[in-house]
Amino acid sequence: MYEGQFPHKRYKLTYEFLETHIPKTSKILDLGVINPFVEHMKKGGFDVTNTGGEDLDFDTSAISTSNANVVTAFEIFEHLLSPFTVLQSIKANKLVASVPLKLWFSPAYRSKTDMWDRHYHEFEDWQFDWLLQKTGWKIIATKKWTNPTKKIGFRPFLRWFTPRYYIVYAEKITS
Repeated sequence: MYEGQFPHKRYKLTYEFLETHIPKTSKILDLGVINPFVEHMKKGGFDVTNTGGEDLDFDTSAISTSNANVVTAFEIFEHLLSPFTVLQSIKANKLVASVPLKLWFSPAYRSKTDMWDRHYHEFEDWQFDWLLQKTGWKIIATKKWTNPTKKIGFRPFLRWFTPRYYIVYAEKITS
């Protein structure tokens, strides 16, 4: 087990979930550009490549032509207008994906400085499950966790016990 120093609770729990369900011998395609979490995956022994930063709403060729047997998508589907199209284009037979959950007490995230850093979707767990099932995936395992902050106030208090992240391990249904 990789015991790296994770900068966030989210990284640690995501890595543990991945390590539980995906063998290190797997060839992984991670949706999105190389990022700090991918570096942890590589240090932990996973064979990971990334898509090239293309707009996956328009161009899924990197996904549909990949020979990876696992696709990972960590907090990316909320940034897409059409996660349905991306999920359908995956040829791999395993998927590990996480999304931020919709919080009733907080609006969807929208960066004021980065036009690409916006959430078009913040899912409830059942909505993400339904999206996966509708695009041909069978959910094998799930996990949720909170994202507390050290701020003072009603919303920061609610974040201590309201799950913010949802991760799923799913396998492609063969017809």
